[in-house]
Amino acid sequence: MRLAFSTLGVPGMPVPEVLDLAVRSGFHGIELRGHPEEPVHPGLDLSERQRVVQQFAESGVTLLSVAGYPRMAESGDDAPVLEDVRALLQLAHDLGAPYARVFPGGGPDLAEGDATAVRRLREAAAIADGLGVRVLLETHDSHSTGTDAARVLREVDHPGAGALWDVMHTWRAGEDPEETYRLLGPYLGYVQVKDIASREDTTPLPPGEGVLPLTDVAELLTRATDAETPAPGEGTGVEWLCWEYEKRWYPEVRELPELLPKVREHLLGLLADAA
Repeated sequence: MRLAFSTLGVPGMPVPEVLDLAVRSGFHGIELRGHPEEPVHPGLDLSERQRVVQQFAESGVTLLSVAGYPRMAESGDDAPVLEDVRALLQLAHDLGAPYARVFPGGGPDLAEGDATAVRRLREAAAIADGLGVRVLLETHDSHSTGTDAARVLREVDHPGAGALWDVMHTWRAGEDPEETYRLLGPYLGYVQVKDIASREDTTPLPPGEGVLPLTDVAELLTRATDAETPAPGEGTGVEWLCWEYEKRWYPEVRELPELLPKVREHLLGLLADAA
């Protein structure tokens, strides 16, 4: 299992600084926030994209994913959403990232949200497949459980589309990690973790200081990685575990350089204990 961390919570941090932190703290990969206010976003021209590729290559750190914000289940016209998805997928391709993250973002009508998400993801999956990347639907907002995401992905039925398991959202929705993994295993790109104090208090804590079932998740992922030939529905093995840092939305959270070595040590310990 390889470890990555997300830049979602460190707005505006230059790529060289992010890579330096990864190298010094021993992380293997980075999930970049692909938003216009960030250094890396779909508006970059070709020379700027090539510069990012070179920076990652020189550091030896992997660009795991570009985390974008198209909302696949949100009501409205498909065209602008798919335009944003296409731009995000092209960016991931140009930067050499295997994944691009999208949100559900639907409303209270799950049937309508499912139909919209399936329709858009089918088209997005075909685009992604042609570019050699995968579009990952995160367990979030309207589709926060493995049950929700798998229901959509079963209908999409395309290898270009998969799932990003955000453990906090599935757990807060009352879904047991083993059930989440059973449902999402065939579709998983990678898994995103953090820790929180309670279902009601989502202020991020370093892994191990809160209540999220990270030990259970580590055991499930280790079991999948060790399996020689996973059975259908039991997962295909997940290579990446990504820690999500969210100081952007929670200013009281400790600084990233201080936390990274401890986070890496804790996650590696969980994986070793589960082996």
